Amino acid sequence: MQIIVNGDARDVNASTLAQALDRLDYAAAVVATAVNGRFVPAVARASTALRDGD
Repeated sequence: MQIIVNGDARDVNASTLAQALDRLDYAAAVVATAVNGRFVPAVARASTALRDGD
């Protein structure tokens, strides 16, 4: 699926935010995350589903 990361379109095979961060090599980084403009705390990343275009 294609998602937008820091304004850039990225292709990633992930169904959750946590998986996407892992596949994009951000898993170990300290980062703030948001999906469609809404903040996602670190504890919610594994349960936050992604859709094409997020």
